[in-house]
Amino acid sequence: MESRSEPARESESEREEGEAAIRRPPLVRELLLVAGLFLVYKLGRQLATGHTGEAFDNAHRVWDLERFLRLPGEGDVQSALLHSDTLVHVVNTYYATVHFPATAAFLIWLYLRRPGHYVWARRVLAAVTAAALVVHLTFPLAPPRMLAATGLVDTGQAYGPTVYGASPETDSLSNQFAAMPSLHFGWALMVAIGLIAATRSRWRWLWLLHPLVTLLVIVGTANHYWLDAIVAAALLGIALAVIRVPRRTAAPTAPARERVGAGSSVPERPDGPDGPGAPGAQDAPDAPELVGAGR
Repeated sequence: MESRSEPARESESEREEGEAAIRRPPLVRELLLVAGLFLVYKLGRQLATGHTGEAFDNAHRVWDLERFLRLPGEGDVQSALLHSDTLVHVVNTYYATVHFPATAAFLIWLYLRRPGHYVWARRVLAAVTAAALVVHLTFPLAPPRMLAATGLVDTGQAYGPTVYGASPETDSLSNQFAAMPSLHFGWALMVAIGLIAATRSRWRWLWLLHPLVTLLVIVGTANHYWLDAIVAAALLGIALAVIRVPRRTAAPTAPARERVGAGSSVPERPDGPDGPGAPGAQDAPDAPELVGAGR
């Protein structure tokens, strides 16, 4: 019974040893790479500013398309939030503060504990962000909080805090016409998928609450349309189909590690009275017993 339970107790540590055996990318190179990609993205978003007329025309098209597709109204989500000033403030804070720190923490944890999955996740996030930048440049879109036809409230400006300026023309830190796709949702969904793929806890599926809450936040604050999240999910799906999740590297079993580490082979059993491997050989007093052998 003890030999049967031992592999189960060691399975998690063996998985971590297998991941640790994968060489981590150089830390300085990764920091420079991620910082460089982020700067390129921020600069690229700024290139899409100044298309006010086109952004509002596209906003009307997206709004009409959602009504044609009979998607739920964004106003239903916002109405539930507006019942409490405290809740609105919490949701605005979530929108402003969780996006980047959660993604950074996700990548740091993978780098330290699952280096094979880290490289995969970093490539997927880079691909999704690059594709999003192309959409931002070719399809400027005013968010629903700016579109009078939606009847939605700009909760950031009305209740605070907000990460955007009072108007797109005076906002030098962000491009407010880069609503589609929503990287808030796309990155949150990738964080959940990455943690589900990299862990084996029975509770790992609860990570899906992160993109679900993020979806309600971005819609309830009127920063994004439903279609912004749908397009982000589609881009992520394409990236995941092209960039496959790595297979887990299984660590060698404990007896195998001991034998390999000692540089010795498996001891041979002495012959019994009836020849090699005969039943009598199993009762030989000097025959070493391998724990869990033959099971």
